[in-house]
Amino acid sequence: MANVVLEVKDLTTKYITRYKEDVYAVDHVSLKVEEGKSLGIAGESGCGKSTLALSLMGYYFPPLYYTSGEIIIDGLNISGMPADEVRRTILGKEIAYIPQAAMNALNPTRRIINFIEDVVKAHHPDTSKQEIYDLARERFALLGLPEDVLQKYPVELSGGMKQRTVIAISVILGPKILIADEPSSALDVTSQKMVIKMLRDLMDGGHIKAMIFITHELPLLYNVTDQIMVMYAGQLVELAGAHEAVFDPLHPYSKGLMGSIIVPEEGLRSAKLTAIPGTPPNLKNPPSGCRFAERCKYVRPECKAISVPLQESYGDRAYRCIIPEAELRGIYANERE
Repeated sequence: MANVVLEVKDLTTKYITRYKEDVYAVDHVSLKVEEGKSLGIAGESGCGKSTLALSLMGYYFPPLYYTSGEIIIDGLNISGMPADEVRRTILGKEIAYIPQAAMNALNPTRRIINFIEDVVKAHHPDTSKQEIYDLARERFALLGLPEDVLQKYPVELSGGMKQRTVIAISVILGPKILIADEPSSALDVTSQKMVIKMLRDLMDGGHIKAMIFITHELPLLYNVTDQIMVMYAGQLVELAGAHEAVFDPLHPYSKGLMGSIIVPEEGLRSAKLTAIPGTPPNLKNPPSGCRFAERCKYVRPECKAISVPLQESYGDRAYRCIIPEAELRGIYANERE
């Protein structure tokens, strides 16, 4: 049986607005990531992807607050752990994060080696500068970055090189889990391919045990991850293997996502583009029934009346819809005819 590196049980986190309103951006989400595997998280802007990423690290700061649930990293439950302890013992060592717009995350007035010194000293204060430099040089070489980058300022690096540098800094301590939040969204195609290959090489080389890759592009996840989780309005609406999520989506929202983008993969190139009407619900006051009901073309009266649980499908697949799987597949088949 594969070792589960990250297990999340019924996690709920919220934002509190300045008017004391609760916004549940992550609502009862559960997931598992096994050693050697990668999980993709997809969904449109505002669905809760980045909030989930921040929540998984267990490091909460206003206006984001932990509400309930468990986050277990390699057997260690970090739920409710004091922030200073999380920062000292968890961040960077157990779990690392590559933020959105990572290229802008580096202070332009400091050399690259200074960032690495800060990260290493925060966890290993007795490490000498020479030991840090040797570690950095080794890790940068592994990621195809020349040694002279360590002495440069961020402004001296290209966009792709800055992105790779941020990744190198994030994994300098060999974290068990790496969360990459849209790490290739601001890059050209060539740089995207290089960054994705680098992330895969880190896993294949055992430098990280598991990875979570976040994006709004389902087809990209097909080429990067083993399993895909689709989020909508703070909830998990579908969980499936990468191939199934892209070529055989089950939830109407997942199907809508695939239908609204140009897909280069064989078998989907000729598919007609369709748009998902409307906008996501306001999470200050989410609907009591299915959160996708107002935008779903298969909606039924009961969809808006009852809370929809996550339905288990075959294998490790799950989806959140009241329509039985067999009936959904029949509807989709009729549409293709």
